[in-house]
Amino acid sequence: MPDNDPIQSFITELRRGSLTLAVLGCLRQSHYGYALLQTMQEKNIEIEANTLYPLLRRLESQGLLVSDWDTSESRPRKYYTLNEKGQTVYKELLNEWRKMQGNIESICREDGDHGEVD
Repeated sequence: MPDNDPIQSFITELRRGSLTLAVLGCLRQSHYGYALLQTMQEKNIEIEANTLYPLLRRLESQGLLVSDWDTSESRPRKYYTLNEKGQTVYKELLNEWRKMQGNIESICREDGDHGEVD
């Protein structure tokens, strides 16, 4: 449907920042990549491996994550966890997200939209 292309573009844009916040939130506890992918999918957050792994590398290069290899099993796994800077960024982003969410809900209520989804 060509009419949905702009909508899908807006949805993708909206999800991009939200995924970063969700990943940071999950990484308050240590996860290896595949376990993180599963955790997010269990929480109904749609993310694919080809989106998650580059995001993890970017967050690590930005100095928000620490990673450690666990080689105690037959298959080595790289575990990611928020470091102190990552925890600070997570808290600030979460606060901003909550403010924006409240403001948007307020706008929608003023327009008579009470959160119903067609």
